[in-house]
This record gives sequence, structure tokens and C-alpha cells, in this order.
Amino acid sequence: MPDAPLLDGRKILVGVTGGIAAYKAALLIRALRRAGASVQVVMTEHAARFVSPLTLGALADGPVHTTLWPEHAEAGWTQHVHLGLWADLMLVAPATAQTLFKLANGACDNMLTAVALSLRCPLLVCPAMDHDMYRHPATQANLDTLRSRGVRVMPPETGPLASGLIGEGRLPEPNAIVDHVVRVVSETQDTSMSGKRVLVTAGPTREHVDPVRFLSNPSTGTMGFAIAAEAALRGADVTLIAGPVALDTPLGVKRIDVTTAAQMHAAAMEQGPSADLIVMTAAVADYAPADMHAHKLKKGDDDLTLRLVRTPDILAKLGATKPGGQTLVGFAMETQDGVANARDKMKRKHLDAIVLNVLGEPGAGFGTGTNRVTLLRADLESEELPMASKADVARMLLDRLA
Repeated sequence: MPDAPLLDGRKILVGVTGGIAAYKAALLIRALRRAGASVQVVMTEHAARFVSPLTLGALADGPVHTTLWPEHAEAGWTQHVHLGLWADLMLVAPATAQTLFKLANGACDNMLTAVALSLRCPLLVCPAMDHDMYRHPATQANLDTLRSRGVRVMPPETGPLASGLIGEGRLPEPNAIVDHVVRVVSETQDTSMSGKRVLVTAGPTREHVDPVRFLSNPSTGTMGFAIAAEAALRGADVTLIAGPVALDTPLGVKRIDVTTAAQMHAAAMEQGPSADLIVMTAAVADYAPADMHAHKLKKGDDDLTLRLVRTPDILAKLGATKPGGQTLVGFAMETQDGVANARDKMKRKHLDAIVLNVLGEPGAGFGTGTNRVTLLRADLESEELPMASKADVARMLLDRLA
């Protein structure tokens, strides 16, 4: 439990949604106020079935906000805007599967979601639900979407659940949530990268065979987007060169969309010289069809042979032309002899550091919300970072690289 000064004067907006863990909201509000925070509360209609707004209002710094159409409110129907401007942090605890879906998809059908869309401060969500609901791919996809936008996610705990099952999905205890709030509030004050120019590449490239077929890979861009979001939170001027991905641009990040390796090469050569830190997470195609057919190739009776040509080696060219004072970081995806191959790549391409992923390790690599990487630097021993969400991996990497 943190001492009071850690949140002294901080304005925390607590969102409560309709799950059994809503009963912990009363204890959470009390713990936040003991830590020095000023607390206001917004509840969904279903949350009020589990805990009374009167109870939470008595513990907070004012009445609970439950509707977009209050009968007696000074700000009237614009109260959601004023709350979004008031808060230093919005905390949604518990965050049900339904609310996570709404937040990920920009819904605005209740007071809580309207405030979330009006925020000018960080958002922290604490998922709480039954184990199978939490592990469902739809819920995990919604959490990945939120993380890609810079939303902080506090993972649930494992233990007895309201269903009688035992598994992942319990809302952490109030004191643990307060500790996490302190961490997020402290991080949002991080200006360690203020004035620094950061360039990040992310996602796959597509090399077209014809108008409807292309060569590519499974990269989703999540890791690169997480690094860009984290650098922006630390005050950096961030440019993100993104291949074709289904991710929203992190707040405060300038985005350049590309499709092919040649396009990514051109953008990187233009943006690279002025960057203080370059992090190349993109999975760029090494080869492209020598010729793109103008029309769709029809299936014939014989096998089809494609002639492939090398694409520009973006990382090698950035390394060969790297200005003094710039830090250049590459990523490597390997299936065998990972550390040896990564060190060789780092040396050949004149990198300051390289981040190694090993394909096939559970929870790491393409299409996962988590990652486990090894950081290699030219002048230091390799460091294996623990398995964590890609947002947390981004924070650990920038702690070491920035």
C-alpha cells in the first residue's frame, strides 16, 4: 500500500461496470483516497445492480455519475466532457468483457464510454470476468486493440471465481490496483525522451504477384505500435512507418502508411537521418516478385514458377549511413541458433542493439498479445526479458535503450 503523498492531489476517475467484482469498488475508492487522490466515480447501469451508487458516492468526492442525461447537474449533458478534462487518470475496475468490447470499438452508449472517448489522460483497465470469457479470442483481441492505442491493462489474478471455477479472471485486490495506479501516474509524468526524435517501423510488407495475390508474413505490427506509443508517452517526437495492419495510430504519433518493402525503404531513408533512435520492428519481405502481372493469373494445368528478386535491405542501409549519436535497433525472428544469428546480424548491419524473438515459443512471436524477447547489445551481455504483454515489453526495452 503506497503512502499518501504518492497520489497527493491526483484526480482519479473510477469507472465501475456490471460484474460481481464491482463490490470491491467501495474498497478501491477508499484506498485511492487514503493514498491522497481526489476521486470521482462513473458507473454503468448494470454496475448499479451489484453496488449502490449511494454507497460509492459517500466514499468518493461527490455523487456518482450514472447517466448521460442527469436531471440536476451543473454541466448538464456535457458532463462527460468535463470529467474527461478533469481527470489525471481514468481507471475502469472491474472492466467486464462487454465494456472492453465497447471501449475497443469506440461505443458511446453510456456515461462511462462517453467519458472514455472524451479523455485527455491515460486510461487503465482492470479486466474481471470468468476464466473462459477472459481467455476467449474476442476478449483478447479487444485487449490487444486497447493496448495498441496506449491503454494500460492490469492483468487479472488467478483464483476462485464467482462461477465456482478456479482460473484467471479475478479482479486484483484494491491495494494492488492502487500500486498499479501509482505506477501509471508516475510513468505518465516521464519526460525522459522529451526533445528526442524516434522512428519506428512496424508490421509486414506486401509484395504483389498480381492485383489479388501477394507475398507477406503474419506480422500484426503490435510490438512496433506498442514501442511507438510508449516513446510518445515519454515525450518523444515519434514517427511510425506502418505496413498494412489493422491497428489504430497511438496518441501523439505521426504515422506513415506503406505497403511494399520499396515504399518502406523510401520512407525510412527520408525519416532516418534526423532520428535520435530508430527501432526497426517491421517484418520486411526479403524477396519480391520480379514482375507484377497486370491482371489476375489464371490457374493452368502446369506448376507456376515465380522469379523473385531481393528487396532493399533497409536495416543495412540505415546502419551504413548512421549519423553520429544515433542509436539503431533491429529486430530478429529466428527459428534456430537465435542468439548466434542475431549477433551476426547486429555486426553485419552495424546495429547498436538487436531484439531477438524465437518463433515457436509459447506466448511469443506473431499474433500474440504477449512477447518474450532477448536484448543483445554490442557492448553488453545478452539479457532475456520476462514474458509480458507487448506494451510492458516496450516499456522494458525503452528503459534500456532510450
